[in-house]
Amino acid sequence: MTTHPLTLDRVTCRLPDGRALFSELSFSFEPIATGLVGANGVGKSMLARLLAGSSPPSQGRCHGGGRVFLLPALSGVPHGSVGELAGVAPVLAALDRIAAGSVDPGDFSLVDDRWDLHERLHQHWVDGGLPADLQPGDPASRLSGGQAMQVALSGAWASAADWLILDEPSNHLDAPHRAQLLQQLVQWRGGLLVISHDRDLLERMSCIVELDAHGLHRFNGPYSHYAQAKAAQLAGLQATLDHARHQHRQQQRQTRALQERAQRRQARGDRDARGANQAPILLGLQKQRAQASAGRQSQVREQRLDDSAARVRDAAARVQAPAELAAFAPDAGQGAQRIAQLSRLVLPHGCHAPLDMVLQRGQRVAVVGDNGSGKSTLLQVLAGRLPPRSGGVQLAVPCALLDQQLTALPADGSALSALQEANPHATVANLRTRLALLGLDAGRIERPAATLSAGERLKAALACALYADPTPGLLMLDEPGNALDLDALAVLETLLAQYHGTLLMVSHDTHLVQAMQPTHVLRVDAASGWQLHAW
Repeated sequence: MTTHPLTLDRVTCRLPDGRALFSELSFSFEPIATGLVGANGVGKSMLARLLAGSSPPSQGRCHGGGRVFLLPALSGVPHGSVGELAGVAPVLAALDRIAAGSVDPGDFSLVDDRWDLHERLHQHWVDGGLPADLQPGDPASRLSGGQAMQVALSGAWASAADWLILDEPSNHLDAPHRAQLLQQLVQWRGGLLVISHDRDLLERMSCIVELDAHGLHRFNGPYSHYAQAKAAQLAGLQATLDHARHQHRQQQRQTRALQERAQRRQARGDRDARGANQAPILLGLQKQRAQASAGRQSQVREQRLDDSAARVRDAAARVQAPAELAAFAPDAGQGAQRIAQLSRLVLPHGCHAPLDMVLQRGQRVAVVGDNGSGKSTLLQVLAGRLPPRSGGVQLAVPCALLDQQLTALPADGSALSALQEANPHATVANLRTRLALLGLDAGRIERPAATLSAGERLKAALACALYADPTPGLLMLDEPGNALDLDALAVLETLLAQYHGTLLMVSHDTHLVQAMQPTHVLRVDAASGWQLHAW
């Protein structure tokens, strides 16, 4: 199979409000394992849709590549059927119509060479440990986040596409299925473009492409090479900026010295002229010539100063230093020593073994286990959003939950209004500052949340959990690293280390779990139930 590059030819993408997300992009994605990185909101997911042909560009064109399969980033509760989640529902429907006797050429064209799609999907589901009775027509909402991602990925592997474009494919996956994903990526022989901030996944890529405000930039090698090259590049650009600033300061000093010298010379000439015995007309001509010469010299000095200032501005623009992001861990206060008590708690979904556990103030518990075992359900029950099947929960402190569905952030509401609802006593200026420090500017925080990128929505929902009133003494985070860019992940890791309340976190990101500095691990397994032990 010969796979051709995916090519952008002077592509511009404008948002519905007229703003250009990116302009005049010309670039060629070679059919090798490529990781696409960039800040939240820069347009990575939109670029993926353009490359896959699911959205047209405002200007320019995308071409090449053959058949392209796009796996969009999963966010919230999956809608539709399992087949739709896998991205192959039209092909499955065409196969069913042909099996029922259809001779429509459109059905045969749609199926192409994918006659065994049903069997291939089912085999992927079996290999992934999905429910044995799972069918393409089942509602996707019955699946956990990790199971939904497995189904979506199964459609990619079974698609027989020339190119796969995968948007955050490791989100929600547990450790075994992340390892399985990495193996499948290594075995894939077609074109591959992976949008991700998963450092382990990016390390398996053959090259990294970065999208920023100035366009697309290729870095050969895996993520570690990219990180080194970016650091060296930034150091070089910073050195150029420092030199330009030094030259500009020298030019300013030289300009001031020349101006002062010219003023002294002019004053001396005026005194000499007043004492000289010359005709007024000659004195006037001399003065005009002196003023003209001084004017030309002043223009030259000002031009040189403008040129040096322009070099500083150009060097500063090239540095592209990321905006300083920050989040402040809420003060959980002193309060009760016993935060929560779980008594013979049985979850409505997932593991049905009873859980007895006491959470003490300051404990930091990493909740781990296979997809579908009940980790997210446990947090929902503790937050009072789901009733337990049996048993009880007693909480002694206010709690806050950042869930995978980001329910604190209604799609038609804004980030600012959601944070105001979570903390109605704070000033608007204070809330704006908190959102700005997370990288959400004034324009974004008042737009409907549905128009934000996945990473921007997660930042806004995280702010609603962190800065709620009353302050949460129990903070529960369900896969908080999903969709965050690398700079925001660093901020989150710092925040986790700073928070001194009781923390429960579900995450399959080993870097994030280590940054959490857990005191305990709560492991859930369908066979052995719940096990709490020290880290």
